[in-house]
Formats: sequence, structure tokens, C-alpha cells
Amino acid sequence: MVEKAKGKKSNPIQAYFRETIGELRKVSWPTGREALQLTGLVILVMIIVGILLGFADGAARGLLGLLLG
Repeated sequence: MVEKAKGKKSNPIQAYFRETIGELRKVSWPTGREALQLTGLVILVMIIVGILLGFADGAARGLLGLLLG
């Protein structure tokens, strides 16, 4: 019996999930309010960057139109 227990390897898939769950328990999760605020901030930044890229694209298109005729 002792030889059986010594030679037995742990399943790497089970070990992976066991370690992953252990790490996820250590995470400091945001509250619902914090998550909502951060989501709103991300959406706002995406909109601002989208507008800036739209202006840059329009300016580049206009400049290229002037240069090419």
C-alpha cells in the first residue's frame, strides 16, 4: 500500500484547477458599485478615443485628398 501511494502522481488538470481556485480566492474583488463605475469609465474613454480617431482619420483623409488632387 505504501508503494502505491508513493508512485501515484497527481492529476495535472486537477492540480491546475485547484491552484487556480486558490489564487482566485486571494483576489481583492471590486464591489458592484466600483465595477459599475470602472465600466462606465472604460466606456467613456472608448468613446473619447473613438471621437479623436475619427477626427484624425477625417483630417488625414482631407489632407490626402488635397495632396492627390
